[in-house]
Amino acid sequence: MSNPTSTPANPVEPPETFPHGLHNAYLFSSFNALSFQIVLSSPMILYAKTLGASATVLGIIAGMMPLLVIFQIPAASHIPRLGFRRFVYAGWGTRVMFIFAIAAVPVTEAFLDAHSRMALLLMLLFCFNLSRGISSCAWLPWITALVPGTLRGRYLARDTAVQNLASFVTFLVSAFCLAGSPGAWQFAALFGFSAITGAISLTFLKRIPDVPVPEDVRTGRGPVPWMAMLRYEPFQKLLRMVVAWSVAYGGVTAFIVAYLKSSGGLSEGRILLISSMAFIGGLSSLWLFGSRLDRLGSKPVLTFCFVGWVGVIAGWMLMAGGAIQPALSTILLLQFLVGLLAALVQMSNTRLAMAIAPAMGRNHFFAIYSVMNNVTLGLAPVGWGLLIDAVGDHSWGGTGLNWNRFTVFFAGAMASFVVALLLARRLDEPKAATLEVLLREMLLQPPQRMLMRFWPRS
Repeated sequence: MSNPTSTPANPVEPPETFPHGLHNAYLFSSFNALSFQIVLSSPMILYAKTLGASATVLGIIAGMMPLLVIFQIPAASHIPRLGFRRFVYAGWGTRVMFIFAIAAVPVTEAFLDAHSRMALLLMLLFCFNLSRGISSCAWLPWITALVPGTLRGRYLARDTAVQNLASFVTFLVSAFCLAGSPGAWQFAALFGFSAITGAISLTFLKRIPDVPVPEDVRTGRGPVPWMAMLRYEPFQKLLRMVVAWSVAYGGVTAFIVAYLKSSGGLSEGRILLISSMAFIGGLSSLWLFGSRLDRLGSKPVLTFCFVGWVGVIAGWMLMAGGAIQPALSTILLLQFLVGLLAALVQMSNTRLAMAIAPAMGRNHFFAIYSVMNNVTLGLAPVGWGLLIDAVGDHSWGGTGLNWNRFTVFFAGAMASFVVALLLARRLDEPKAATLEVLLREMLLQPPQRMLMRFWPRS
C-alpha cells in the first residue's frame, strides 16, 4: 500500500503565467503608438507633401527610422552596463525631446521658406530616429527574458492589438485636426499631441518589470562571432525571408498615401480616415490568430499571410491601372487587409526570432535580426521612390492596364511578396503545423466559437 504522504512520481507543473506588472507594457505600447504614428506615418508624409516633397524625399522619410536601426549592432554590447529598462528609457526619453522640437517646425513658416523647413524637419527626424534606433536594441531581449516562452505569441498578439487600437484613435484625431485645408498651426498642434503622449508613455515604461541581464551575457568577453551567427541555418533562413518581406512591404504604406493623394485627389483628412482602416485590420489579428500562434507556430501563418499579400497588392495594382474602379468600399477593404496582414507578419516574425535565437548571444542575434529587417525596410522605400520618380508622368497601355508609376510600383512589390512566400515555405520551425492544418481550423471552426472570441476575458 502506497504512502499517502509520498510525493507523486510525476507532479503536475503549474501553467506559466504572465509576470505581475506586464500590463504596463500594454499601456506603454498604447501611448507610444499615439505618439509615433504621427511622427513616422501618414501625418508626417502629408506634412512633407505640403512642403513640396518628391517621392524620393518621401521614401527617405519613410525609410529613415528602419535605416537607423543599424546602430543596434554597436549598441547591443552596452546593454549589460545599464540594464534593459534603463537602456530603453534613456533612448525613448531622448526621442521625445526631439518630437517637441518637431512640433515647432510648422510655426517657423513666418521666417523660413519651405525648403528650409524641409531641411530642418529632416535633421530633427534623423536625430529622433537615431535615438530610437540605438535604444530599441534592448527591447526584444527584455521582453524575451520577461515573458515565458509558451506565452510569447499571446503577448505579441495582445501588444499588436493595443498598438493598432491606439493607432486607430491617433488617425481619427489626425483626421479631425487636419480636416479641410490644414494650416501650419494644425500640424504643429498634431505634432505637439505626439510629444505629450510620448512623454506619458515614459511613465508606464518605468513601471514595466525589469529583469537582470543574463550572467553569461553580462560577463562575456572577446569579439562577437557575427559570421558564426549569420551561418546558423535556422536564423539564416529567417533573415532571408525577412529581407524579402521588407523589400516587398517597405514603402507600401507611404506610397498608398501618395497614390490616394496624387491620383485619387483626396483631402488630407479623408486619407487619414481611410488609412485608419488598416489599424482595424491590425486589431482583428488578435481575434483571428491570438491563440493560434503559440499552438500552430509562425511558419503556417507567414505562408498564409504572403498568399494574402499577393492578392491585396494585385488589387491595388489593378486599381492604379484603371482595371478596377477606385470605389470607397474597395479601398477600405484593401486597407483593412493591409493592416491585418502586416500585423500578422510582424508578430509571426518576432515570435519566430524569439524561438530560434539561442540564449547565448541573444542580444546580438536580436540586433542582427532587427538591423537586417529594418535596414531593408529603410532602403526599400528610397528605392521604390526613385523608381516612381523615374517613371514620372509616363504611362502606356498593355494587358488591359494603364501602366503608370504606381502600377509599376505595385507590380514590383507583388513580385517581392512572391519571393517572400517561397522563402517562408523553407523556414525551420520545430513543431510548426502545416498550412493545411491552419486553413482547416480556420474554415471548420464553429461560428459560435468564432463569436466567443469577442467576449471579454478576465
